[in-house]
Amino acid sequence: MSIPVPVTEAIQSSLFLQNHCRTILFEIYFHPGFGMLEYKAAKNRNDCRKENENMNYKIAICDDCAADRQYISDLVSRWAANTAHNVQISLFSSGENFLFCYAEENDFDILLLDIEMDQMDGVTMAKQLRKDNDTLQIIFITGYSDYISEGYEVAALHYLMKPVKEEKLSSVLDRAVEKLAKNERILNFELNGEMIRIPVYQIRYADVYGNYVTIHTSEALKIKMTLGELEKELDERFYRAGRSVIVNLTLISRVTKTEIRLNDGTTIPLPRGAYDGVNRAIINMR
Repeated sequence: MSIPVPVTEAIQSSLFLQNHCRTILFEIYFHPGFGMLEYKAAKNRNDCRKENENMNYKIAICDDCAADRQYISDLVSRWAANTAHNVQISLFSSGENFLFCYAEENDFDILLLDIEMDQMDGVTMAKQLRKDNDTLQIIFITGYSDYISEGYEVAALHYLMKPVKEEKLSSVLDRAVEKLAKNERILNFELNGEMIRIPVYQIRYADVYGNYVTIHTSEALKIKMTLGELEKELDERFYRAGRSVIVNLTLISRVTKTEIRLNDGTTIPLPRGAYDGVNRAIINMR
């Protein structure tokens, strides 16, 4: 059971520090000069504040090093104060501890996950989470660059190299909340006199045959429209690879000269000459 323990009245925004399902309430004091080290980053954070002001986010930090957990937690709390977000931060010392809590509380928005842990490593844990959760924003934290290719399989938002820089973490957290907001978008289609609602993030890819587009989510939905019309309704997560297919870049696990492989094993034929464009789009997304 989580028992809030108030410390003092919050001035700017609230921070809940939760360690193994024990919740402690802290206040965050906003310093006007904080976070303005570089104009572009500060501007992005201000833009994020306007779009997502006073939003609530559950953030988990999983790292087997206590000092690293606390350091990342401090950075996240300062980002929350600077962007006027309410955040509930949960600290976990292992993948097993996180999964135990996750079994009862599976509504986390963002996961800051160390890769090199004793017992269950971060990549293995992320693969397990992705079996039934494709909206959780996973941010890997690592001391080595060898694991970067592993991120494609679990649609990781970003890799942060240790020691984590505050400005970089703030920028990645801004991206995470922007993606969470986009995941709320719904496309409405009328099919056989019935209104069908499809969350955009659930679209894996779409292909066209004749006058019909088939939208592939957990099932296939065939709609009379052009691929160009669908493309206009989508955002930068989607890339049109040739004349007949649009693919969700965040779900790609591998690209070859002849095909795209999604993280569920689906293979999509890649038109001649499209390889470089897909790779550039993926790099720009990250």
